[in-house]
Amino acid sequence: MADLRPPRASARSTEPPLLQPTIQQLSYLVAVAESDTFSAAAESVGVSTSALSQGLAELERRLGLRLFERVGRRQVVRTESQEVLAYARRVVADTRDISRWVHELKGGRIGRLRVGMIDAAAVEHFAEQLRSFRRANDGLDLMLSVAPSAELLDRLARGDLDLAVVVEPENPTDAFEMVTLLDEDIVVVPPEGVTIGVPSTWGPWVLFPTGSHTRSLIEHELRALGAQVDVVAESHQPDVLREMARLGVGWTALPAVQARGRRTKSAPTQVLTRRRLVVARLPGRSAHGAADRFVSLLGG
Repeated sequence: MADLRPPRASARSTEPPLLQPTIQQLSYLVAVAESDTFSAAAESVGVSTSALSQGLAELERRLGLRLFERVGRRQVVRTESQEVLAYARRVVADTRDISRWVHELKGGRIGRLRVGMIDAAAVEHFAEQLRSFRRANDGLDLMLSVAPSAELLDRLARGDLDLAVVVEPENPTDAFEMVTLLDEDIVVVPPEGVTIGVPSTWGPWVLFPTGSHTRSLIEHELRALGAQVDVVAESHQPDVLREMARLGVGWTALPAVQARGRRTKSAPTQVLTRRRLVVARLPGRSAHGAADRFVSLLGG
């Protein structure tokens, strides 16, 4: 029969038990070594002299060593304890470094900020804000994704983005917190050389793909005006839609800032509707200093 009893402990351990000094106690030791008096050391770490003495006494108890000896009126670190002092200095310095790092991370000065933007926001409306934010936060890894609104909101919901600048959905939900940034005109752009005329004469159309928030706004308004919505081509790219309209493939409707390219500067347009750009974030997330500053910059 197999012996299921646990193995017997070795009579002698090869490793001594781990000591358990606290970082606060080690900081007291460093303070005393770097100060002329106990009272000055206590003041440098923000405690009373009695609290400092008690903390050092507890450190000696945990280490099993006498750390100080009296020289005149001063308590100085014993020669035999210099290795402990060197260790304390390393630990305290490393702890200060990680404290600064965590503070900077929470404040959004380092780390990563993942931003999603629709093309009009990234290229037209907020290009200068992006540049200035990068310059002012060179220790921060700013990751920018440019994509349609629906894709950006999906990624935001999955936690792949910290915030997204998108077209406000037709039916906003509580899944996101949204702050309005601006409203912009959507204009009708006819093929080159074609007069705009009345809505019943407009079309066929080259538009953003089905499912696009802007496409939904455009179709709704065209039908309200009595225009036929016969879509012959689709693209997410405003430049492509504008060029297809110029070549006579069909009419299009674009944000006003994207409606005129280099070869269509004098193209006639007519305001069709408006869309709202918002910055969306997940509710109830931990504070993110960089995201807060970025949103503030966009809203300013």
